[in-house]
Amino acid sequence: MNSQLITVDPEIHSGTPVFTGTRVPFKTLFDHLEASDSLDVFLDDFPSVSRELAVALLEEARAVLIPDAHLA
Repeated sequence: MNSQLITVDPEIHSGTPVFTGTRVPFKTLFDHLEASDSLDVFLDDFPSVSRELAVALLEEARAVLIPDAHLA
């Protein structure tokens, strides 16, 4: 994963991976999506995470999980 998108610091949530520049665990985005919440709902709930950062993380996750996927 891109280290510019995620921060792992023992001083922030005991080292839980968070969106860089925030204290929001990136797992929270996946939890929202799993619960059928839209990206907009997640962003409303966590305004410290920018749309660009959330989308970049999702694109990075897709690239890791499905290496031959192509952007539309």
